[in-house]
Amino acid sequence: MKKKVLKFGGTSVGSIERILHAAKIIQNELKNGSKLIIVVSAMSGRTNELIDMSKSVSNNFNKRELDVMLSTGEQVSCSLLSGALNDLGINAKSWMNWQIPILTEGEHNNSRIINMNVDKINNFLKDGGVAVIPGYQGISTTGDITTIGRGGSDATAVAIAKIFDTDSCEIYTDVDGVYSTDPNKIPLAKKIDKISYEEMLELSSLGAKVMQSSAVQTAMMYDIPLQVRSTFTDRLGTKIFNKESLDYSKVVTGVAYSKDDAKITLQSVEDKPGIAADIFEPLGKNQINIDMVIQNVSSDGKTTDITFTVKRNDIEKSLEILNKNNKIKSKNISFKNNVAKISIVGAGMVTTPGVTYKMFRALAEEKINILAISTSEIKISVIIEESSTLKAVKKLHNIFNLD
Repeated sequence: MKKKVLKFGGTSVGSIERILHAAKIIQNELKNGSKLIIVVSAMSGRTNELIDMSKSVSNNFNKRELDVMLSTGEQVSCSLLSGALNDLGINAKSWMNWQIPILTEGEHNNSRIINMNVDKINNFLKDGGVAVIPGYQGISTTGDITTIGRGGSDATAVAIAKIFDTDSCEIYTDVDGVYSTDPNKIPLAKKIDKISYEEMLELSSLGAKVMQSSAVQTAMMYDIPLQVRSTFTDRLGTKIFNKESLDYSKVVTGVAYSKDDAKITLQSVEDKPGIAADIFEPLGKNQINIDMVIQNVSSDGKTTDITFTVKRNDIEKSLEILNKNNKIKSKNISFKNNVAKISIVGAGMVTTPGVTYKMFRALAEEKINILAISTSEIKISVIIEESSTLKAVKKLHNIFNLD
């Protein structure tokens, strides 16, 4: 008998009608003889409502208390779905994070799951029960409720699949799989039937919102089979599997983009050992994530220009830290916050020459200027003006035969 994790996202449990529909999916899985652990998100929009409520009280709302409040969204979904399953004659039970418990470490609003007790739930599954568990949350070693970051229900589902040693983990959402780009923006985008962990990790970290990147990373580390499926259709969805099954014949698998980036440039910084560490260490200590980094050394080898990107909502904090940093001296610090990151991802890049040229030529034909470039084995990312985002995505989607 297979043991599965089924995770239902916010849109899948976004109304009572949708919760009842999810219950029917679970009922059908039970008829196929599976043992089921269900992970649920908060009803769509609920987390934002709770955040807005906290902001109406204070712009500096206590993080511990915010976690206490945010965790209620998933608890409501758990109770409603369990009640719907009970009404179908299914022995279902909701489990709160502290009842299992789901143990976490790290700071409030951004903790991570380190372990969970399996005995109670495994015994319940043996008796034919369906366990319904809230995503996105856990409890610290000091007994505080914690949350694990936006989109964290995916991470919860994958962690449960690992710790409970399940046969698979299925992610139910409002799209019927992973697409070559955002189908809401590019109607010609097509569903990808199979994709590697590596490609999915790149796409999710670059702006594709189907799955949280940390969840994909965990699945890749422990070789946990994933499948992204639609709650609202019977299509098979997208299978995410290990690198041994990489399809090297396909040069580019997808085009991803994000529009929440900002670019910072330090001009004429002294070129000496340790200067990059002096720049980025205080940013890291202030929880600012650095993405693309480009360094151009002057012809005389004495100074260098350093450009990097951060999330747009970190721009003011980043500039303040840089301006106060006495360890670095630069001619000027400039920034640009109306930029977008466009990326192409594909396992076939490893064995196919000319991909970089083809991407850059395509953007040039659309008169799109490249502001920064970053590459890896299976990814090329560029920073461009935000206003050209859709035009760039359409062109690259077409030029790499993804339509």
